[in-house]
Amino acid sequence: MTRYLYLTRHGEATPDESGLTANGRRQAGLLGKRLRDVPLSAVHHGPLPRAAQTAALIGEHLPGVPLRLSEAAGDYVPYRPTADELPPEHAARYLSFLEHFPADGGDALAARALAEFTGPADEGTRRELVVTHNFLIGWLVRAALDAPKWRWLGLNHANAALTVIRYDSDRPASVAYFNDMSHLPPDLRWTGFPPDQHV
Repeated sequence: MTRYLYLTRHGEATPDESGLTANGRRQAGLLGKRLRDVPLSAVHHGPLPRAAQTAALIGEHLPGVPLRLSEAAGDYVPYRPTADELPPEHAARYLSFLEHFPADGGDALAARALAEFTGPADEGTRRELVVTHNFLIGWLVRAALDAPKWRWLGLNHANAALTVIRYDSDRPASVAYFNDMSHLPPDLRWTGFPPDQHV
């Protein structure tokens, strides 16, 4: 009873975030080609245009795989730590960063995401893709590793990169891939990140 949870961040978005750039569309198509031989049972995606459009472009390569809208796959802050939870040397920077994001019920959505997308399959082997946003991928990876709740911060995911988490009934969750960009050419990797963060 195994679940493979495939996670990707949407493709590169336009400056107003109303959709994808040409690069973002290329990224989504290349990820769809990479996944076309994976027996996915569903593609879940968040409600914002950049996630929905990415899912649709991936879905063009996955005939018969349903696309499912999920509020839990949206863009939100999954957990807001207090200063005393954070390493003292990083607390001010993280708390200042989080001030830029509204309190929008992220805790409840993050709990829904854990309930809907994680844990072993009910029977057999199940593979699902979630097209979402940077924060939620960090949150789900953090949960898979049993890291402190604040540790979703600092886990950055590139556009249309791939992360895969395996859940089994007889062992702890394991992260098989994180931020894998091998399907993207160099010019489509790390879009939106400053050069000093490129690997």
